[in-house]
Amino acid sequence: MLPVTPAPHPLNLTTCEQEPIRIPGSIQPHGFLLALPQEGARTILQASANLAQMTDVSAAQALGRDWDAILGAPAAAQLEAALAAGAPGAQPVYLGTVRIANGRHFDVLAHVCDQLLLLEFEAARRAAAPDFRHLYPKVGNFLLKINDVQDIAEMSALAAAQMREVTGFGRVMVYQFDRDGHGHVLAESREEGYASYLGQRFPASDIPRQARELYMLNRIRLIGDANYTPARLVPDLNPLTGAPNDLSFAALRSVSPIHLQYMRNMGTLASMSVSLVVKGQLWGLISCHNATPMPVAFEQRTVCEQLGQILALCIETRTDAGELQFRLEVRRTMVSMLAGLTQQGDFADNLSGVFPELLRFARASGAAIVVDDRVLCHGDTPAEHEIRALVQWLGASGHGEVFHTDQLSRDYPPAAAYTRNASGLLSMSISRIHPHYLLWFRPEVVHTIDWAGKPQDKAGVHQLTPRLSFDAWRETILGSSLPWHDGEIELATEFRGALLGIVLERAEQMAELAEELGRANKELEAFSYSVSHDLRAPLRHIVGFSDLLMETAGAEDQEKRRRFLKNIKDSARLAGKLVDDLLSFSQMGRASLHPSLVNMTELVRGCIQKLALDIRGRQVEWDIGILPTVQADPTFIQLALYNLLSNAVKFTGQEALARIAVTASENAQEVVFHVADNGAGFNMEYVHKLFGVFQRLHRMEDFPGTGIGLANVRRIIERHGGRVWAESVPGAGATFSFSIPKDIVM
Repeated sequence: MLPVTPAPHPLNLTTCEQEPIRIPGSIQPHGFLLALPQEGARTILQASANLAQMTDVSAAQALGRDWDAILGAPAAAQLEAALAAGAPGAQPVYLGTVRIANGRHFDVLAHVCDQLLLLEFEAARRAAAPDFRHLYPKVGNFLLKINDVQDIAEMSALAAAQMREVTGFGRVMVYQFDRDGHGHVLAESREEGYASYLGQRFPASDIPRQARELYMLNRIRLIGDANYTPARLVPDLNPLTGAPNDLSFAALRSVSPIHLQYMRNMGTLASMSVSLVVKGQLWGLISCHNATPMPVAFEQRTVCEQLGQILALCIETRTDAGELQFRLEVRRTMVSMLAGLTQQGDFADNLSGVFPELLRFARASGAAIVVDDRVLCHGDTPAEHEIRALVQWLGASGHGEVFHTDQLSRDYPPAAAYTRNASGLLSMSISRIHPHYLLWFRPEVVHTIDWAGKPQDKAGVHQLTPRLSFDAWRETILGSSLPWHDGEIELATEFRGALLGIVLERAEQMAELAEELGRANKELEAFSYSVSHDLRAPLRHIVGFSDLLMETAGAEDQEKRRRFLKNIKDSARLAGKLVDDLLSFSQMGRASLHPSLVNMTELVRGCIQKLALDIRGRQVEWDIGILPTVQADPTFIQLALYNLLSNAVKFTGQEALARIAVTASENAQEVVFHVADNGAGFNMEYVHKLFGVFQRLHRMEDFPGTGIGLANVRRIIERHGGRVWAESVPGAGATFSFSIPKDIVM
């Protein structure tokens, strides 16, 4: 194992999140930097303090002078011609290899930032521009090999070996970030004498958030000597802006002293990192280490960056192919389950008849159905009383629709009593009114993680200092199951929509037999055309794009296939939402009311929390007035309020700042609530249609929706003996009002 160099002195930094890694104010000294105006005269406005060692002219002497006085006329003319051929942007471009006035040769990179043209001069061992002819065959050879490999770990191993051959680094690792940000070493290529980290993990704290963001912007970073002395910029601040220079894209950018000490503690004096970006996310890194200082020429770095891009593209292709195959298998199982559900008899009994398929669908070891007072179990599940308590917690915690966790006892401590067979949970609410659930359980999977040093091993509590130990440390993970796959969660949501469709159909059949639902029957007849149009349209999309997907099954156009899958998913979600809303509307007319004292202020705030995902990224100003307590059914009133607030959020979507107010007034007979917004509004000429089923006063393309929400509001309020109305001016917002009698007649 390589020797570990002790820290020469303690570092006095507070938090890594506050460290100015983009504006270090200095560069690495294996080159020098000149800052010139972005346009106009080539006058030196800033220079690195090591300029004298490179050009025989000090930084102070260079300021205010033309660049040819420092570089020499031939070098300046060569660079001027390169700049004229194409103006550089934010990303560095190679201008060529120049010979400056003192006879030394430098590779020159240029980019623009904060009104400055930044020129970086890296010392070169050659007199001419780099010759890529001996490097490109290595790229071609890598392409040939990687095309024959399907496994991502094997592809990573090929990339690590090729990167080490190109650069000469002693150790090259490829590691992937997991969902918690920890880096898992998938592949490694190393010389004898270098410690192996293959299969081990590096804690997420080793690469803080801002460093990960920088890896996304600047895909390659080199540190030639961890013991370097930074060369500061003269003057310290950008003369044109008065602010520190942003060196995010500078190849010579100085790095964090914490990271340099981290390298020394690891026995590494030179390193290079290449970002692996897959689908716009930082998937992982190719990390190169060397025990001694090591320069890496511009042309070598360029080839390494290309190798990283090739590997990232191959990872994305292989991941997409595996994802598609997995989703197809899960979908086949879902179709098989739905085919096994009959339209007659008890719904819970029918669902229990496909228990084996339910287990296969979610790769679970146990499943349970909770409907009213019945609990039906299959496979290895917790006890019935434990399932009832779990369902009660799911409802009270707002975990509706679909909820999943692979560490149930972390979210719900009582589950620690049955981690053996239920460390993982996937739950699905199959009613918006009643606590009806379908549950899947996964057993505990005890596993170990080999860390490259204990994650908590930090030399300090209140101050951040680099990790001192990289000795392998094994951690045993208890109380967790296999994680739920994204495809399982999405298809479970689709399956829920299909189940709700079955429930809806049976609810409609029962409605036809009940005299008290005569009004509901008339409404069902009135919106039959809307059902056929609104529901069949997304179903046609699903069928059509499924056919297109089957036709392109052998094609290589992954983008087209992803687009087809997205269209299928979006259409299925729309159909599921429509069915969901229809079920809620149907149930609303026959479910009994259970009035109690309702704190309307708390109810409104709870609805706003549920809307957090819908308003993410938007500016919404909420004005909640003093709201009285009323006697009402809390579940129904919450649904009515949620529909009105959701409606206000939707119709203010085109406003830069949405303003939504909830106020109340009262008289001797009733309490009146108002929800006002500054959104699109509507024409009062059509207000009579507003609370009808499937009635829309705006185009669906502009404001998507099923047209059932306001009909639900009217039905809920009228069930309470109240009334509902609205007022608006087109383009000037709308106010929706409803009343609740002070004495509810049941």
